[in-house]
Amino acid sequence: MDAKNARPFGFWTATALVVGGMIGSGIFMMPASLASFGWTSVVAWIVSITGAISIAFALARLAQTMPQASGAIAVTGAVLGEFPGLLIGWTYWVSVWAANAAIAIAATSYLAVFVPALNGTPLTGALAAVGLIWLLTLLNLAGAKRVGEFQVVTTMLKLAPLIAVILIAIMLSMDGVETAPLPPMSNAFVGLGAAVALTLFPLVGFEAAGIAAERVRDPARNVMRATMVGTVVTGLLYILVCSAIVLILPPATVAASGAPFQLFVETYWGRGPALAVALFAAIAAIGALNCWVLIQGEVPLGMARAGLLPAWFAGVTARDVPGRVLVISSALASLLVLSNASKSLGGVFEFAALLTTCASLWLYLAICVAALMRRVAMVAASIGLPFALFAFWGAGYEASGLSLLLMLTGIPVYLLRSRGAPAEQPA
Repeated sequence: MDAKNARPFGFWTATALVVGGMIGSGIFMMPASLASFGWTSVVAWIVSITGAISIAFALARLAQTMPQASGAIAVTGAVLGEFPGLLIGWTYWVSVWAANAAIAIAATSYLAVFVPALNGTPLTGALAAVGLIWLLTLLNLAGAKRVGEFQVVTTMLKLAPLIAVILIAIMLSMDGVETAPLPPMSNAFVGLGAAVALTLFPLVGFEAAGIAAERVRDPARNVMRATMVGTVVTGLLYILVCSAIVLILPPATVAASGAPFQLFVETYWGRGPALAVALFAAIAAIGALNCWVLIQGEVPLGMARAGLLPAWFAGVTARDVPGRVLVISSALASLLVLSNASKSLGGVFEFAALLTTCASLWLYLAICVAALMRRVAMVAASIGLPFALFAFWGAGYEASGLSLLLMLTGIPVYLLRSRGAPAEQPA
């Protein structure tokens, strides 16, 4: 296989991977979760975006120092040691397939605007979400090049609903529309920890280019550029669109909505444009699902090639796709959806989103610690470390404890691993 096929992602595709992985289910569902926080949610976005950019920079600088490493997990494992590397990577892998469950559910929620039967019963919605997971799994089995092409197209389309909200907000501001009143300074930070934990979920994905570094051409240069450009642009879009919805519409109305973007556009532009936004929101979630199905295969593959997982996980198909772990990951995501099929789509989304955020935080902590140990991006890592700890606190003891228990399930796998990086095997 030539170098271009082995590394099909250039700067623009790598950036689309970052932006596409971040702009998915989270932002389109998040206004409903943040409605009760008012202006505190704006502060939370600033804190979360600052923390995410800091961790993203630390990760990109680490990747530059070890361009031969097979992704971010391998980088942290090389610095922190095999055992911590395995536990962190294992937990992050759990967060990825849990995120796929949440993203598929969000896509189904917006598709239900056009096909109400999808939301007719909890089981119907769950089955539709599982179907989406397997459709994108089949696309990923066709090869990374096809995944990259699909990602570029869906990333361009998913910007449409964000731009629509920004345009409406600008028009309303010119007309002097009233927003939620500024709270007293003593109340501005009430509930900030919980709000930060919520706003972090839509930002998960800034590490996508670093995780898939083996697929990126000239990773020492392109991973840094794609990670920083994608994170900054997406963060600015998030704070604009989410704050506009939360601060302009009545909080109770937003909190009760299953499709807050559609609600916002319908309120000010009418039913037709709102349906278009719902369609683009569904496309956005499907594009994010495509990205994260790729990542759910790349994480175990990179760990196996670094010697952190048994050689079995390094098996690839003739198209250089980790077929085994893709199928296993999608099966686990499907089980997560079906195991909560008695809940509403919103209930399953919140459960999967919380699990994803807490499990991802272990990797973010590891990136900052590894950067400090290597004396790389010291300022960024010094900001990212307390941010990750604060987000853990904001998520609550139950969610943080669950993520720790999931991490410990990787110990038996560590004991079964083969020492040294394995050779590639057919899947």
